[in-house]
Amino acid sequence: MSLALKQRDEVFTPRQQAVLTAALDLLVEGGDALTMTAVARRASCSKETLYKWFGDRDGLLTATVQWQAAKVRVPHVDRHRLDAATLKTSIEQFARDLLGTLAGEVSVTLNRLAVTDAAGPRRGLGTIVLENGRLEMGRRLKPVIEAGRDARLLRFDNSEEAFRTFFGLVVRDVQIRLLLGDELKLSPAEIDRDARLATEQFLSLYGRT
Repeated sequence: MSLALKQRDEVFTPRQQAVLTAALDLLVEGGDALTMTAVARRASCSKETLYKWFGDRDGLLTATVQWQAAKVRVPHVDRHRLDAATLKTSIEQFARDLLGTLAGEVSVTLNRLAVTDAAGPRRGLGTIVLENGRLEMGRRLKPVIEAGRDARLLRFDNSEEAFRTFFGLVVRDVQIRLLLGDELKLSPAEIDRDARLATEQFLSLYGRT
C-alpha cells in the first residue's frame, strides 16, 4: 500500500483515523499481539470493513505506521521564492515534528516491535517501519534541502548524506536510549530547543556563507 505525501487528515477519513488510533493503542498495550479482531472490537467496526480498507493485517500495520509518521509534517516551500528565513523555519518545523514523534510512547513501542520482528523469519513490521519511518522521512525532507541548494542557500553533493547528518543532529542518542528503556522525557520546550539547535548546526555545516 502506497499513500501520497499528504497531511494525515487528507489521507484517511475520520472513521479510518479512529480505527488506526485504536490499532496504535492496542500496539502500545499489547505489543505484537495485535489482531484484526481486537482492532475491530476496540474501534467498534466489523472485520469485513477492516479488510476492505486495509487488505490484511500487514496492510493495517502499514497504515498504522503511516498514520503515526504523518505527524511529521511535510514542509511546503516555493522553489522560486525560497529565502534563508523560510528554509530555516521549514527545516526547524520538520526537526521539531520528527523529534517529538520519535520520542513519543507510540513510536518507541513501534520501533521496539520492529527491531524484534526484523530478527524473525517474516520481518513484516521491521520492513514496514523502515520503509514508512526512516526512509519516508528522507523522502519528505530531501526535496526541501535540494530546493535550498538550488536557491544557493545550501551546499552539498549528496542529499541523502546531508539528510543523514540532519537526522543524526536531531535525534542524537534519544531514540536508542528510549529503545533500551531509558525513562527520558522531553518536554515541549526541550523539543523546541533541540530542534532549533539541530537546525542551526545543520545550517552551519551546509549553509553558504
